[in-house]
Amino acid sequence: MDVRTDTSLLTEHDIFLFKEGTHTRLYEKLGAHPCVVGEEAGSQFAVWAPNAERVSVIGDFNDWRGDAHALSARRDGSGIWEGFIAGLLAGTRYKYHVVSRHNGYRVDKADPFAVHAEVSPRTGSIVHDLAYEWHDGEWLDQRRGHNALDAPVSIYEVHLGSWRRVPGDGDRPLSYREIAHELADYCRDLGFTHVELLPVMEHPFYGSWGYQSLGYFAPTSRYGTPQDFMYLVDHLHQCGVGVILDWVPSHFPDDAHGLAYFDGTYLYEHQDPKKGYHPDWHSYIFNYGRHEVRAFLLSSALYWLDRYHVDGLRVDAVASMLYLDYGRKDGEWIPNEHGGKENLEAITFLRMLNEAVYRDHPDTQTIAEESTSWPMVSRPTHVGGLGLGMKWNMGWLHDTLKYFDLDPMHRKHHHDQLTFSIWYAFFENFVLSISHDEVVHGKGSMIGKMPGDDWQKFANLRALYAYMWAHPGKKLLFMGGELAQWREWNHDASLDWHLLESAPHAGMQSLLRDLNRVYRALPALHSVDFSEAGFEWVDVHDWAQSVISFLRKPRDGGATVLVACNFTPLPRENYRLGVPHGGWWEEVLNSDALHYGGAGWGNLGGVNAAPMPSHGHYHSVTLTLPPLGVVYLKGGGD
Repeated sequence: MDVRTDTSLLTEHDIFLFKEGTHTRLYEKLGAHPCVVGEEAGSQFAVWAPNAERVSVIGDFNDWRGDAHALSARRDGSGIWEGFIAGLLAGTRYKYHVVSRHNGYRVDKADPFAVHAEVSPRTGSIVHDLAYEWHDGEWLDQRRGHNALDAPVSIYEVHLGSWRRVPGDGDRPLSYREIAHELADYCRDLGFTHVELLPVMEHPFYGSWGYQSLGYFAPTSRYGTPQDFMYLVDHLHQCGVGVILDWVPSHFPDDAHGLAYFDGTYLYEHQDPKKGYHPDWHSYIFNYGRHEVRAFLLSSALYWLDRYHVDGLRVDAVASMLYLDYGRKDGEWIPNEHGGKENLEAITFLRMLNEAVYRDHPDTQTIAEESTSWPMVSRPTHVGGLGLGMKWNMGWLHDTLKYFDLDPMHRKHHHDQLTFSIWYAFFENFVLSISHDEVVHGKGSMIGKMPGDDWQKFANLRALYAYMWAHPGKKLLFMGGELAQWREWNHDASLDWHLLESAPHAGMQSLLRDLNRVYRALPALHSVDFSEAGFEWVDVHDWAQSVISFLRKPRDGGATVLVACNFTPLPRENYRLGVPHGGWWEEVLNSDALHYGGAGWGNLGGVNAAPMPSHGHYHSVTLTLPPLGVVYLKGGGD
């Protein structure tokens, strides 16, 4: 079983783009590819290791010996080693044995471009054919509408290993194929438009939830094969549910079989730990200034869109990429060429990433987790932005949770924590996110954050969700939040589905179902999320009663929605609010409804607007505002 060196998948143009850092489809060229050369079936291998003296393919087929099946270095200065090995077919386990030119360093490395890997804790790569027959053509034809900025986007964030487990089988997680039907049915029942999966890219440490990724082209084999993951995406699409993947281009772990010190040098990372090592996460930072590293990451992003039909990428920890001093003290970081703290190379990479994604897949979205006030994150690159489609609104989240943590009697002194978000709500294309980060590391569950006795806790949480779904911005909720789960999220255990046997928990789930239904049905609540034209305060000043009220307006006529929020446990009767026109205003949602577990205060289905001026309008309505409750009233239109 010899290595043929007269074969290659790489063209001169590939090498040019690779060296330039603009190649976005390296996964078609590097890695292991089952193929036929002449009449011989085998696999073509290619790996980037410019500082290696020797690179060999090792595996069961040669007893993992590093002195056999050596690859050949290309003579074009690319640093790529390649070769064809006959008889190595799909299913073969392998690694690269790398002998460095430096200090006699020898190491066995997993393939950075592997599309399949052994089940952890084993760390080998697996030759694999990605052939799959897709059935989501109808979804793809309509995807632009599903993912548009004026579409309803309500995201259910999921960790696949702990959403639901099989208690009779060692409490194991569901496989990709097992979870496909249950998750799709659940999302469709509750009305979520998309699921967002915590990183599925192969990762050695399960407790990292995927955020310490190493397999940038391989879905984790913990839950099945690449085709099994394709089936999950395919089935969700067939059921009308989009799929967003969490993607981590900011850092990678230092496991010996991974990217770190790949060829005996700091290849993917910086040599200086002040630039190349992340002190908070004990992981390496990608060297965005190296062209080949940019091409690796660009190719990873496009790979998931190309081969797995995903609808978007949530780009993790963008702030850690943008700032050279992120998580560091004075003297622990190196300024850029202008003396500033901005990572100019990361900025260039992020712009290239978004330009490539929207060029090749304009019907998808990139979404930034960016926790600072960096300007124009979700604005096009041609006007100086980073080019992402949307950005998580971390400011809204911080202020809102801090407000809801307060005893209602003290909220009147913190009214601006609610109202301040509108001052910047339209600076970016924001997603309001209550993510996994809010229910881990001692932060408690969502219901546990709420003040008061059990009734008030449930009422507060219902009010929070109703307020969130009415506020400008797309929506994201981490799994378990819809159940009002008491305990913190545990990645080693299933959600507490038994809680649905209790009326208050079932009521919370029913509220989320109705919030999504109303949100999707009324364009006023989603079609103008990113412009002040879709929002108008009615009364922002009633701090003494902890009440806010506002209008949500659609782009092209249709029904306006009046939203009134009472964040105290006292009902407010005969509460007058100005509205833009007379006629019937239908109460389409009330978070205090009996079937949600509320007390039943409300407006008996709606009210007529009287020709009595108020709040700058010629008409007004007189409402009953439920205790710790939020009401939506639809006026005019269909």
